Amino acid sequence: MKLPGQEECDTSAANENISAGELDSDHGPGHSPSGSSETNSRELGVSRDPPLFIQLNELLGWPQALEWRETGRWMLFEEKLEVSAGRWSVPHVPILALPSLQKLRSLLAKGLVLLDCPARSLLELVEQVIKVESSAERRGQLQALLLQRPQHSIQTTGACPCWGSTLPRKASHNEGVLLKEQHQNPLKQKLPPEAEAAAVLTGELGFLPQPLGAFVRLRNPVVLGTLTEVPLPCRFFCLLLGPAMPGKGYHEIGRAAAVLLSDLQFQWSVRRASNLHDLLAALDAFLEEVTVLPPGRWDPTARILPPKCLPSQLKRSPSQKRDVQGFSIPHTGRAEDRHGRGPHVPCAELQRTGRLFGGLVQDVSRKASWYSTDFLDALHPQCFSAVLYIYLATVTNAITFGGLLGDATDGAQGVLESFLGTAVAGAAFCLLAGQPLTILSSTGPVLVFERLLFSFSRDHSLDYLPFRLWVGIWVTVFCLVLVATEASVLVRYFTRFTEEGFCALISLIFIYDALGKMVHLTHTYPIQRPGSPGYGCFCQYPGPQGNESQWATAQPKSRDDVLSMVRKVLSDFSSVLAILLGCGLDTFLGLATPKLLVPTEFKPTLPGRGWLVSPFGANPWWLSVAAALPALLLCILIFMDQQITAVILNRAEYKLQKGAGFHLDLFCVAVLILLTSTLGLPWYVSATVISLAHMDSLRRESRACAPGEAPSFLGIREQRLTGLVVFILTGISIFLAPVLKIIPMPVLYGIFLYMGVTALSSIQFVKRVQLLLMPAKHQPDLLLLRHVPLKRVHLFTAIQLVCLGLLWIIKSTPAAIIFPIMLLGLVGVRKALEWVFSPQELLWLDELMPEDERSIPEKGLEPEHSFGEDESEDSELMYQPKVPEINISVN
Repeated sequence: MKLPGQEECDTSAANENISAGELDSDHGPGHSPSGSSETNSRELGVSRDPPLFIQLNELLGWPQALEWRETGRWMLFEEKLEVSAGRWSVPHVPILALPSLQKLRSLLAKGLVLLDCPARSLLELVEQVIKVESSAERRGQLQALLLQRPQHSIQTTGACPCWGSTLPRKASHNEGVLLKEQHQNPLKQKLPPEAEAAAVLTGELGFLPQPLGAFVRLRNPVVLGTLTEVPLPCRFFCLLLGPAMPGKGYHEIGRAAAVLLSDLQFQWSVRRASNLHDLLAALDAFLEEVTVLPPGRWDPTARILPPKCLPSQLKRSPSQKRDVQGFSIPHTGRAEDRHGRGPHVPCAELQRTGRLFGGLVQDVSRKASWYSTDFLDALHPQCFSAVLYIYLATVTNAITFGGLLGDATDGAQGVLESFLGTAVAGAAFCLLAGQPLTILSSTGPVLVFERLLFSFSRDHSLDYLPFRLWVGIWVTVFCLVLVATEASVLVRYFTRFTEEGFCALISLIFIYDALGKMVHLTHTYPIQRPGSPGYGCFCQYPGPQGNESQWATAQPKSRDDVLSMVRKVLSDFSSVLAILLGCGLDTFLGLATPKLLVPTEFKPTLPGRGWLVSPFGANPWWLSVAAALPALLLCILIFMDQQITAVILNRAEYKLQKGAGFHLDLFCVAVLILLTSTLGLPWYVSATVISLAHMDSLRRESRACAPGEAPSFLGIREQRLTGLVVFILTGISIFLAPVLKIIPMPVLYGIFLYMGVTALSSIQFVKRVQLLLMPAKHQPDLLLLRHVPLKRVHLFTAIQLVCLGLLWIIKSTPAAIIFPIMLLGLVGVRKALEWVFSPQELLWLDELMPEDERSIPEKGLEPEHSFGEDESEDSELMYQPKVPEINISVN
């Protein structure tokens, strides 16, 4: 049975149109309108549908002067027009009353449903809709009313770039002016270019004897004049009119329709529906997922702010995934673990080939195809900001560790060797390595080993640099053996327990060194107190320059554009600007602070030696063989230091597209150790903190997002050029002493301290340490506390604290020679924890160690409370961000 007017629309070809629509809507990789839409569509296993902008136009003024006025808009969240305040509300999660949804269903069930309607203009669409009305007089009245231009809320004054601060203005009666305003609306710039619109028209209309409901899906979306405030092609049209109804009946019914259309799964279903039954089935599925707030327990006027991330569409109940005329929402093929990283199986880079150097050959062939794009992808202003930021961090690291190394080796190596080694090793690594985002640098553990090696040479009257050369030769040999045997696959056993212990140690070394240097400066440059000579300063700030009035009277749109650009620059260059501000204040105030010391002559720090180190010097020949023992310990340290950083940088949540290169990276480090040992330069491995800062400076985020939705994390700008330029500038810095000597050392120590604190604060281990000092009633609602008893969480944290304390103590004592073995021992301690904690507890506290390359579900170790059957799955989103931050923790 067909509803009146349905014969004009072609619904017989619905299935055929759906197939074509699915193909047409897939724009290929890299063309996602917004991160959330892309993610949800990918989870649904279907091609991406265009995002939908929904506008609610309400009929007001009955019976005196009828007019349409825009009162609400949606993408993912709701914005209400606050007429009295003259602005749009902040985006918020909409709250609906169940009667409004029930009345909407009744109106649609009895009303007109047109699917794949061929209308090409608003007039044609109105003619299709009003045919359901039997009276010719009422049809004429409806047509005139529906063709009336609505009043939109157009942004006309300066506002912050968020989706809220707009002022309403009555639309001009000049059609051309109104269209121009629509195209100039800043809202249009924030919407994805492929976005579509849905218009919901609702209101009280006294001359109608009974409610009129119509739902239309246009076959081809078309811009319907000035129906919506943004000139987008309209895909859906919903009309809800009728006689007087108590309360805000039609307003709430219209909101219910708009909220339905803003639901991604309802959108998916209604785009593929072929008849009224499919439409009502999608609405019923939505109703089954509605959460009811009991009356008297919630203030309906309160607004729920948008969550930090949106729930996964796979977490909706199975009833939501019902068939729609042969089309069903498929599930993903393989089970994922609770972190969303897929089954716990090794990635392609960590699969054994069973051949000598097989992993290295695979890494080379894999990265070769990306080599040209590794330079082309760097042509972006963001990379320039990253170069400045990481350059200053690298120079700071080179100066600091160069100074420490000079103290530890009595001048055998110094700042010049640190600069030169950093430039040569870093540039070579960025050109040849498998993961060029890695920044090579001196590290605290390697510095400890250098100090021990020098002390051993001094105590036994050995020539340090030749002995160090043989240690480097043996390290290269051992590392090449590890590469040949594909030992890098063992990084699969570096779980979060191991990573957090190592990274906490590195972060503490950064913080300790920065604070130690600052404390030392307080003795050399004491802080002036009241009454001391020279205390006090007079700072005079420049007054207005006369251009403020010109700025204030500038056009609002120009001011908005300028302010937006300024905010973007300040965001991208915040760290660099902070450093320049520190240098400027130091120069302006003439403070007595130590400045950066850069060598002015290109020659080794140790007098009388050349750049090439003699293999023996004054040492006996057998020392070249005995050097294999300390080299073995150093090899363990370098393997742990290099590969733990590599594991962190190549986590799946960072969305790297060009693959890793564990074997190739270790090979490059081995060759560079031989080179730096021959030249008497420091040894270099991947620096965890600076590498993470490098990735953080190259984050890509979606520019177009729905109101209230945070920009979606799109991945990292993967390329080789930023690191290469950083190390070239580091080498050139040797000859830029006149420029760099004005940089105060406290500013550079501040960078050091900032990176250490940032890395340390982002570790989950630190959050669990805070729980030790926090009463239970004040503890955050973390997921792991829902599944693991608090005492067991504290026990796990205490074990980590003990391990970290032992590492720090051993590093700081003469027993530091066994420091590399203790790092390797973290893996053994983690394995022993399986005797203390159950697999269920380890699943929430850490990660399960891979075993026989089988996934967690096959081992029966999934959480006891299966996802989708209780509230824990939905609430997981509130406490574990879906958009990854560049940090050490794995959430």
